[in-house]
Amino acid sequence: MIAVRPLARSAVITAIVVLAVTTLASAVTPVGEWTPFDGGPDAVCADGSAVNYLERAADPGRVVLYFEGGGACFSAATCAFEGEENSYISSSEVTPEAMADRGGIFDASNPENPLADCSFVYVPYCTGDVHLGNKTTDYSADLSVEHRGFVNATAALDHLVETHPDATDVVVTGSSGGSVPTPLYAGLAADVLPGARIVTLGDSSGVYPDDPVLNAFVGSMWGSMDAIPDWPETEGVTVREWSIPGLYRYAGWHAPGVTFARFDYAHDDVQAFYGGLVGVAADELVTLIDQNETDTEAAGVEVASYTAPGTRHTILGMDAFYELEVEGVRFVDWFTDLVGGDTPADVHCTDCD
Repeated sequence: MIAVRPLARSAVITAIVVLAVTTLASAVTPVGEWTPFDGGPDAVCADGSAVNYLERAADPGRVVLYFEGGGACFSAATCAFEGEENSYISSSEVTPEAMADRGGIFDASNPENPLADCSFVYVPYCTGDVHLGNKTTDYSADLSVEHRGFVNATAALDHLVETHPDATDVVVTGSSGGSVPTPLYAGLAADVLPGARIVTLGDSSGVYPDDPVLNAFVGSMWGSMDAIPDWPETEGVTVREWSIPGLYRYAGWHAPGVTFARFDYAHDDVQAFYGGLVGVAADELVTLIDQNETDTEAAGVEVASYTAPGTRHTILGMDAFYELEVEGVRFVDWFTDLVGGDTPADVHCTDCD
């Protein structure tokens, strides 16, 4: 046996440490800056302005397709381009600088964030149609609105596929109005990335009803029939049947390999406001959220759910993403299991007030 002199032994140990550190550093995917990308000439906001898409490069195999939220519009009063309440019209505030300060799932520096090293494709909201429309609607002689949310969203999905063709894990998610279409785009993502594991979570849109009259009215304003995919499961579907909770059913029937999930606050004040516009009483909110999930699962589509007490709205971009705990289960832990491949058990507040 050849003896290793003290100096040589020290050099060997140093070399091993350097190798270990170098290997660890190379295993950690660097997270890039937020940068804009072009969705093409057909991607426009409600007023005809350009859509400010953003992306953040990191792990090319793990990608998040995120839909921004905002209010819906379906009349001259609600779709008017002027006024603070209609600020969804422009996506000019979606800038790399603004995104760098976002918390929750966007905070790449938080070690508890399960999406910290994922690549992101960010779809701004600026069409008033919860990313489902494909129609130019004249609400008055002076107000013509481009409801092109479906066009804009599919352009973002096309970009994701083009830039991450070998993605193995895709999380399709969004908050508020951006959470509404997540089941649909999860199903579409499964079509174009058949080898990927798709997980979708809708953040704060569980209350909206399946009402044929409402479906037909809003759908006719937005042209949402053009957002119905050419799937065997949607053959013959009418605008009266194309509903918000129905998106889970159609997508689930079509793409049973997708993991579906949702999050809601039981007395979400924003959903209470929009629900009130269609006759939903504020004190019925959690009942309707639970009923929508029950109906979806009765139709054969499982939905993992986390229902929290209180009146807040959305969680994915908030500090509450790391702080919220219901019935002994932290949301960040529940979400980490969800995107990690283990479908977590449902969490539901006992005292939802």
